[in-house]
Amino acid sequence: MVGPLLAFAIGWLVFDPLARADLVAPQIATVSYADGSELAKILPQGYENRQNVSLSQIPKSVQYAVMSAEDRSYLSNPGFDVLGIARAVWNQLTGTGGGGSTITQQYVKITTRQDQISLFRKYKELVLAAKISKDFSKDQILENYLNTIYLGRGVYGIQAAAQAYFGVNSDKLTPSQGALLAGIIQSPSRWDPAKNPAMAVERWNFVLDGMVAQKWMTPTERATMRFPSWLPPKPVVGGIPADSRGHLYTQIKAELESRGINEQELNQAGLKITTTIDPTMQKLAIDAANRVMKGQPSNLRTALVAIDPRTGGILAYYGGDNGVGLDYAQVLKQPGSAFKPFVMAAALEQSPPIGLGEKFDGSSPQKIAGQTINNSEGVSCENCSLKKAMTDSINTVFYKLAVDVGPARVAQVASQAGIPEDLLSNPTAGIALGDKEVHPGDMASAFATFAADGEYHKPHMITKVETSDGNVLIDEGVSPGDSRMTAQVARNVSESMIDVARSSRITLSDGRAVAVKTGTVQSRIEGQNNDAWTVGYTPSISTAVWVGTDDNSPIKTSTGSPIYGRMLPGSIWQQFMSSALRGKPKESFSKFVPLGHPPDNYYVSASDESGSYSGSKRRRSRRDDDFDSSVDPCDYLRCDDNGNVVRSRRGRSGGDNNDSYGYGNNGDN
Repeated sequence: MVGPLLAFAIGWLVFDPLARADLVAPQIATVSYADGSELAKILPQGYENRQNVSLSQIPKSVQYAVMSAEDRSYLSNPGFDVLGIARAVWNQLTGTGGGGSTITQQYVKITTRQDQISLFRKYKELVLAAKISKDFSKDQILENYLNTIYLGRGVYGIQAAAQAYFGVNSDKLTPSQGALLAGIIQSPSRWDPAKNPAMAVERWNFVLDGMVAQKWMTPTERATMRFPSWLPPKPVVGGIPADSRGHLYTQIKAELESRGINEQELNQAGLKITTTIDPTMQKLAIDAANRVMKGQPSNLRTALVAIDPRTGGILAYYGGDNGVGLDYAQVLKQPGSAFKPFVMAAALEQSPPIGLGEKFDGSSPQKIAGQTINNSEGVSCENCSLKKAMTDSINTVFYKLAVDVGPARVAQVASQAGIPEDLLSNPTAGIALGDKEVHPGDMASAFATFAADGEYHKPHMITKVETSDGNVLIDEGVSPGDSRMTAQVARNVSESMIDVARSSRITLSDGRAVAVKTGTVQSRIEGQNNDAWTVGYTPSISTAVWVGTDDNSPIKTSTGSPIYGRMLPGSIWQQFMSSALRGKPKESFSKFVPLGHPPDNYYVSASDESGSYSGSKRRRSRRDDDFDSSVDPCDYLRCDDNGNVVRSRRGRSGGDNNDSYGYGNNGDN
C-alpha cells in the first residue's frame, strides 16, 4: 500500500503537467470556393487530417457513445481507474496485452506520443492523468480527446471522421453514426466497416448496449437503432494541387500571410477559409483558355483574372495548368495599348477637361518629343477624335496626349485606379503605349475601378477565415469602396472604349454593352509581337487576359501569323465573358455625361441610362466650345412621359438658350 502511494507522490513532483501548448497538434486547413464546395486542403508539415471542434459541436449522444466504448466511469473517475490499472498491470506481467486506460490516460498517451508497452509508461500516464484532471474540467479533457483520437482513414478527431465516414459535420452525427465511430476507436485500422463489417456491427452493438446500461439511452431508443450507412474510403489527398488550383492555393496562402495569419495559426488552428472564387466561373476560365489555345504553338502561355468591380473579389484566376509550376497570372509583362485608358483618364481630369471629341493628328509616323512613333498595323487618322483613336488604338494620338498631360500624371492616375505604384516609377511618354510591366490581376483591378464609376476595391480572394472552434479571424463582409476618381471621369473612360469590342470583333454573344481595350507589345524583331492582351468589363465583371511566352520570343499562331491583342487573348476574353454572363440580366453602365468636347454623333436617350445611341434627344452642333452637359433636351424638344423625343427635325438654332447644341425647333417648345 505504501509503495504505490510513495511512487505516486514522487511522480507528482517529478513529472511536469502538460502545458496547453503541448495539447496543440497540427490541423489541416480547408479552403472553399464561394459556394462552400471544397477547393483544396492546406497541410502543415507533419500534418494530421484534423479539424478541431468545440464540445458543443459534438452531440451528447456521440459523447456518451465514446464513453460507453472507452471509459464508462469517465464522468466520476479521477482520471484513472484503479481496477482498470490493476487489470492492465496483470495483463502486462502475464503477457496477455495492455488495456485498462481511461479516456484521460488515453489522451495523455496521445499527446505525449508515448505508446510503448511498459509499466513505467503506465505509471507516468496515471500520474499525468491525475494532474490533468486537476487542471482541466471533464468537458475540456473530453473535447481535447475527441479532437485528438485517430479514427482510421487517415483522419484524426471526430470532425474529420464524421466527414470521412458519413460526409457530414460532427454536429450532424446521429446516435447510430456516433456509436459506429466510437466502436472502432480501439482498432480503427481493423474495424473500419469497409474492412471488417462483422466486427464493426459487433462493436456498434457493444456501444449501444453500454449506453443503455449507463442510462444514456432508453431501451426504447435502443430498439429503434439501425446500423448506419457509411461512405467508402477515399484516398488521402491534400497539399498543393497539381492542376490549375495549385496557383489559387499559393495565392490564398500569400493573402493569409499578408492579413497577419502566420504559419503557426495556419498549421494549428484548423482554419476554414472561404474564398471569392466562383467555381463555375473558374471552370469557364479554364475551359476558354484551353479551348482557344488548343492546337496553337506549344511555347505560348496564357493567364486570366476576373474581378467583381463592386467588391474587389476575384471571381476566377487562371495562371496555367501546372499548379506547381510558374503562375502566369503573376508574371510581369508590358500591357501595350491596353494602358491607353489611363492616359484618357488623365486627360479627362485636366482643367479644362480634354474630352472624347477632342481632335488630334493620328497620322503615322510622327516625331513627338524627339521620338518617332508609329501606329500599329498601318492604321492612320489625320483628324481623329480621342474616342476614335481609342477604338482604332492610334499610338501617335495617345503618345502626344501623354506628353501634353505629363507622363507622371498618367502614372498617378493609373496608380489611383489600381496599378501598384512601385511598378510605375520614372515614367516617360512611353507609358502611353504600355512600357511599364504589370500583372494581369493589376489590369483587371484597375479596369474594375472604371467599371465601378471610380470606386476602387482592393482585389482579394478571401472572404472569411474561421478557426476550428468557431473564432472568426477575417470577415470581409461588404466593404465600402475608395473613391479614386469621379464617377463622371470613370464613365467617360468607359465610353471611350465602348466601340472597341465591335471594332475588334470580340463582342459578347448576347450583344450587351462592354468596355474593352486590347494591347499588343511589339518585338525587337520587326513585324513581330511579344505579348498580347485584352482587358475589359461590364458593371459586374472585369477580366484581363494575357498571352505570351516564357522567354519573350515572338508570339505566333499555328499558321505563323503574329498575334495581336484582339486575336487569341481577345477570343479567350470573349468566350469567358460570354459564358460567365450568359442568362444574367443585361446591366447598363451609368448615365454618360460628357466631359470637355463630347464625342462625334453624341446622342442620349433619357430612357436609356446606359447612354446608348438609341433615340435622338440631343446632338452636338459644330459649335461646342461652351458645351453644357447639364442641359436636358426635353427642355427644348417635345418628349413623351418616358422622356423620349416624340419628334425632332432640324430647324433653326434652339432659341436663346445659348447652349452648345442646335436643337430642332418643332413649334412646341
